[in-house]
Amino acid sequence: MSIFAGKTLMITGGTGSFGNAVLNRFLRTDIGEIRIFSRDEKKQDDMRHEYQVKYSDVAHKIKFFIGDVRNLQSCKNAMPGVDYIFHAAALKQVPSCEFFPMEAVKTNVIGTDNVLTAAIEAGVGAVICLSTDKAAYPINAMGITKAVEEKIAVAKSRYSGKTKICCTRYGNVMCSRGSVIPLWIEQIRNGNPVTLTEPTMTRFIMSLEEAVDLVLFAFEHGQNGDILVQKAPACTIQTQAEAVCELFGGKKEDIKVIGIRHGEKMYETLLTNEECAKAEDMGNFYRVPADNRGLNYDKFFKEGETERNTLTEFNSNNTRILNVAETKAKIAALDYIKKELSGESNFVQ
Repeated sequence: MSIFAGKTLMITGGTGSFGNAVLNRFLRTDIGEIRIFSRDEKKQDDMRHEYQVKYSDVAHKIKFFIGDVRNLQSCKNAMPGVDYIFHAAALKQVPSCEFFPMEAVKTNVIGTDNVLTAAIEAGVGAVICLSTDKAAYPINAMGITKAVEEKIAVAKSRYSGKTKICCTRYGNVMCSRGSVIPLWIEQIRNGNPVTLTEPTMTRFIMSLEEAVDLVLFAFEHGQNGDILVQKAPACTIQTQAEAVCELFGGKKEDIKVIGIRHGEKMYETLLTNEECAKAEDMGNFYRVPADNRGLNYDKFFKEGETERNTLTEFNSNNTRILNVAETKAKIAALDYIKKELSGESNFVQ
């Protein structure tokens, strides 16, 4: 019997890549219900039909709720009977958030506050908020709003009652919706150049399965207010592009550098210097506990913390850097890639 036996799990933004990965992982377990909460009725209908075919014996466990995290009452309407929440709803495309920052605020900041407010009021057991490496030392609107999301989660955890609230930070999730690898595959198949922004740029890489593993680790081992990250490897964008070319018959000499997009960084950070000072090494993961000192300003002038860890920052330049062969092997292991290579290109992520 699992910890989810007979329980109801709600996934906000549940029609996306992460929601699909959770459904594939959990539908045939002893979980009671998986509630998909999102605002796109077309994506919900597509998902409903797909899983009725794919998992006809257990598809009845999926319940669909039309709603929007931007609306508090909408969140409250979906809460009755929910035991746990994976909060994945977000605006996550860096360039579009640069052009429409207030839309990112509405979804990533206000939306998170609404979900947590409704969850605490309903007595939900645990909420895991999905964040991003772009929230550490943020320079773009997406990263800034996700950083505020984390601050809201930590602040709410201080008075959340029976509701445990944790955050998980990801690097780039390969082949998730809107990511670059599907674009490169399409470019290769159409005989077009493989476009990349900057060859020496580095990014953490992880699979959707690893993304789910991180959330489950936070769910099982995280404490209220924690931020948890996986010790993910990284590679350069050039290495990743060459690996995809080798897998799909593209020509490396056709790789075309187009320049950095709006709001992009040369490398990403999963743990800042300040977070590393108090991070706990948990094997394949790091845990950053919440700072639960009270708001006593006088005390801050008289007392502090003298001990800190030796790790100064965990970023995509100082983690394990994969070569082309290692990156190719990691990409080739993805279900999406296996389907593409076998010709089943209607595979939905």
